[in-house]
Amino acid sequence: MRQIFLLFILIFSFGNNYLYAQKKGLIINDSIKAKQNAINPLAPARAAFLSAILPGLGQAYNKKYWKIPVVLGAIGTSMYFYLDSDKEYNRFRDAYKQRLVGEKDEFSGQYSDETLIRAQKLFQRNRDLSLLITLALYALNIVEANVNAHLMQFNVSDDLTFKPEFVPNNNFNTQTVGFSIQYKF
Repeated sequence: MRQIFLLFILIFSFGNNYLYAQKKGLIINDSIKAKQNAINPLAPARAAFLSAILPGLGQAYNKKYWKIPVVLGAIGTSMYFYLDSDKEYNRFRDAYKQRLVGEKDEFSGQYSDETLIRAQKLFQRNRDLSLLITLALYALNIVEANVNAHLMQFNVSDDLTFKPEFVPNNNFNTQTVGFSIQYKF
């Protein structure tokens, strides 16, 4: 019994070293492949952070340069409408305040007090809506940069295929359409 135990220990220790030597070679080969197809798990967070600092910077980090004018145009347009509505709101508010004090304003004889109040409410609503749209577009810019960075790491190699397949149906002498999913490691 003792001889079998010693034989088992010898086989196990030599066999284990042999397997370890093979694994070490595989690890080196796998690490070389991993360096070639390196996935940076922090890339989406960095893209989102850069887009939060300056809109469009995350898109530049993702090398999607054509999206930068779209992002800046969308946020710039909504900021333009915000500033324009704010300016008009202030004009009508100042005119109404001057009327309350009894001074002449730029709309004297042109608009009534009720019209000035309605114009104030309209431009205030437009200003607030433009601010909400600007904030939504800013958040969308950050989310888009993050999602795009995630999708850049998605495996779209030739090892993954999804294709239609025609399967012969021998019972009815026809063909059946199906899908085949193949993957290789």
